[in-house]
Amino acid sequence: MPRYASAPPSAVLLAGASGLVGGHLARCISAALPPEGTLWMPLRQASPALLGLRGAQALAWPLPDALPPMDVALCALGTTLARAGSKAAFRAVDFDAVLQVARAARQAGARRFGLVSALGADPGSAVFYNRVKGEAEAAIEALGFEHLVIAQPSLLIGDRATLGQAHRPGEAWAQRLSPALAWALPLRWRPISARQVAQALWGALQAPAPGVTRLRSDDLARYAG
Repeated sequence: MPRYASAPPSAVLLAGASGLVGGHLARCISAALPPEGTLWMPLRQASPALLGLRGAQALAWPLPDALPPMDVALCALGTTLARAGSKAAFRAVDFDAVLQVARAARQAGARRFGLVSALGADPGSAVFYNRVKGEAEAAIEALGFEHLVIAQPSLLIGDRATLGQAHRPGEAWAQRLSPALAWALPLRWRPISARQVAQALWGALQAPAPGVTRLRSDDLARYAG
């Protein structure tokens, strides 16, 4: 992973910390905080593992009207159509809630924002999942963060069982077969570990690169090393 090119932020907001990528992000951020730093995490219910991290503080979810001042914010919220149960419920998480986090962070002073999106995200896509992901990206771009980093991973590899999350057949299939088939797939389409996504996204947010940076799966894998 590249060395950080800026001083560690003293206050960070992370939405989606209880998820697969979010849990790794929480550990990355906590390890990088200065002694007096704070990692704010909106949580539906208390998580001893997350709140035991250095600097961790819980926020209520849904978010309160006013957030504490912050330097950086990240959002790893997301669901699936199967888990959401309907297109409207999926959009409520992957667009509405994501945009709510970004707006609240911007109002609280965040200049840098990191988003976990998905490979294939495109507001003009005929595929509903990809279209909603692309619309969320576009809406957050319009908020005017000084530095926006968007991670677009392919299928994620990680242990959802320890998080109490539902089994995802596609990810489980990828995790079993990726070692044997990796050589045959372009790097961009290979399954990638949630840890690599978190490391690359957090690392890229520290680089002095104003504007929008998109990291697709091959970029994420190279960035995380």
